[in-house]
Formats: sequence, structure tokens, C-alpha cells
Amino acid sequence: MDIARHIALIDELCYRPFPAEHGPSDVGVSGPGHHLAVLAAGTDGDPGVRAVTIDQFEKDRDAVYELLASRWGDTDPYNLQTVLLRTEREDMARPWAELSVRAGVAHLWEVEGTGRWVAVAVADRDTSQEVQLLALVTEADPP
Repeated sequence: MDIARHIALIDELCYRPFPAEHGPSDVGVSGPGHHLAVLAAGTDGDPGVRAVTIDQFEKDRDAVYELLASRWGDTDPYNLQTVLLRTEREDMARPWAELSVRAGVAHLWEVEGTGRWVAVAVADRDTSQEVQLLALVTEADPP
């Protein structure tokens, strides 16, 4: 089941060391203080296919949310639009700035005992890019 693999990867990233330099990783991109994993990716192009992919990834995001919420507690959706607007006026931690450019909303939790935050989002803002289901694991507090 894909959702089980997504949860297993998120669990692993909660304890995986962060690299010293920003760059590609086996799961997406990583850098000092963060991992941004692509849990699933769709194709770009046809708007009808894109809409179906977004709908499916939102369902997958919500399924991941349900499992993580049962472990770490219910949270309200986190509005990344506000983060995106703030990046125009102030410096933001790189992982949150990058996520806000790609996605409009995320579910997030502070993972007790790790000093890390987990966010799950659907990256669908840029219609010229493929739709992605993303997991961010970072030591940077959300703005």
C-alpha cells in the first residue's frame, strides 16, 4: 500500500541525519536542517489528467494525515499562502519558503523527542510543473 510506504519514509526521515549541503537526495532534495521528499509524482500536461492527479494526491495526503494524526494529534491545515506572502517581506527558513512556493496548504506536526517538524502537502501551484505529494521534515519551526 502506498500510504504505508509514505508513513515509513516519513518515519525514517524523522531520524535521518541532515546533509551539510543542499542538493538532490534519494527521496527528493535535502539540505542543512531539512529533507523534502517526493512521495508521489504525476505527469504535467493535460489539464484533465492534472485535475484527477490533484484529487488523488489530496486523498492520499488526507489518508497520511489520518494516520499521523492518530499518532501525533489532530492539527488544523496550515496555510502556506500566508508564508508565501511573508517571503516577499522577510527572510523565511528555506524549507518553509520552498514548500510555500509549491503548495497552498499543508498538514503539520511537531514530532516529540526529535526536534523536527513534519509537513505533508500537495504541490500543485505551478501548472508548468508536475503535481507532487510532498513530505517535509525539518528542524526549522514553521513561520
